[in-house]
Amino acid sequence: MTALDLSALRRAPKVLLHDHLDGGLRPETVLELARDCGYDGLPADTAPALATWFREAADSGSLERYLETFAHTVAVMQTPTGLERVARECAEDLADDGVVYAEVRFAPEQHLEEGLTLDQVVEQVLLGFRAGESAAETRGQRVRVGVLLTAMRHAARSREIAELAVRFRGRGVVGFDIAGAEAGNPPSRHLDAFEYMRNNNAHFTIHAGEAFGLPSIHEAIAFCGTDRLGHGVRITDDITIGDDGVPVLGSLANYVRDKRIPLELCPSSNVQTGAVDALENHPFGLLARLRFRVTVNTDNRLMSDTTMSREMLRLVETFGYGWTDLERYTINAMKSAFIPFDQRLQLIDEVIKPGFAVLVG
Repeated sequence: MTALDLSALRRAPKVLLHDHLDGGLRPETVLELARDCGYDGLPADTAPALATWFREAADSGSLERYLETFAHTVAVMQTPTGLERVARECAEDLADDGVVYAEVRFAPEQHLEEGLTLDQVVEQVLLGFRAGESAAETRGQRVRVGVLLTAMRHAARSREIAELAVRFRGRGVVGFDIAGAEAGNPPSRHLDAFEYMRNNNAHFTIHAGEAFGLPSIHEAIAFCGTDRLGHGVRITDDITIGDDGVPVLGSLANYVRDKRIPLELCPSSNVQTGAVDALENHPFGLLARLRFRVTVNTDNRLMSDTTMSREMLRLVETFGYGWTDLERYTINAMKSAFIPFDQRLQLIDEVIKPGFAVLVG
């Protein structure tokens, strides 16, 4: 059996469902794009110093403060060149880390300051991802990237973004999402968008149960009909530990588990935003033991200074997981992807299982 270290983890085939495009830029790219577009608001002028600033600013323990860091990355993603480059490098970086399938999300409405239309923004990002996939393939790496179009939950364009997602379905967009500060912005405010997605037999996920608790999760499921829960860590608010040490699930937790609703868990990010106070207290361990459909995700690779391999290593070091555990979480994610069933099955049978078989030995 191959030793479970970072080098070996990079060779493992990985599936990523929750990753933000504007949260995964290379620091040197932020600097170069800022110079190109005349943005002078960066808090540091070297790549190492900028990387450190993003990580430390995101370590505040507040989701709202964490979200403020995105002002700098979004500022340099307002041109066709900037959008294409960021998406291309994202695909290449994921491939370098052994990710074989990823769904990367971004909010088109945040990239209109230089006069691009919503459609043009999506087209440029898709061009970038295809270029990144091709560049990776020339190096012998295979990665497939699907796009999730995100609407901002504090804004009023969610129906428009849902229509955009359906319009680009089959061209690289695989689903829809809402994101932003949860408190005061319940998912039911965007019911029209979710009904539009359901009417068009289209997939969507909802950020819920990160900074806000069970009401957010309940609305996302009962009112909006979400396919997956973005984060969802606060589902543990509906799980109590009995006097005999046995976990007791409430009706909502039971429903999430029984329906196999995927949880897009992001361990490092959840600690940074204060959703969890420390990694050793992250509910990933409990939810995995209880056989919820848990998945491992990065959320924002720049802000959390992380990769899928590092997230997996942190779980290994914290909870003692082995290769078979990581394979299960990877298959959980692939089962939950927003691409056709036969394509998911093909990746599981032809890429993921053989890749882990080599590592298990």
